[in-house]
Amino acid sequence: MSQITTHVLDTTRGLPAQNLPITLFAQSSDGWNELATGVTNADGRIVGLLADNVVLAAGVYRMHFATKPYFEANKEQGFYPYVDIVFELDGSPSHYHIPLLLTAFGYSTYRGS
Repeated sequence: MSQITTHVLDTTRGLPAQNLPITLFAQSSDGWNELATGVTNADGRIVGLLADNVVLAAGVYRMHFATKPYFEANKEQGFYPYVDIVFELDGSPSHYHIPLLLTAFGYSTYRGS
């Protein structure tokens, strides 16, 4: 399993958010470097965002959720064109699950399991 996983739920519809583009970045002294990208499946997840053998170094990372195309595809006017979740890893090989609960006018996240 990928060290970093996510799950996006559209809490307005009560359904997984399908076809939502997500990009994972690592912070460096030069800014943000793209590590991986994908689009959520019918369950609101990206299988294999990172290869199973990839262990990220300690540092600051960002998941960019491109919500505008998702809302447009659902013929909905969203307030947030994207959601960025920035988090810090300690360098351990632990699994990190970063869920996003999404509506057109709000969102919530937490460290999942």
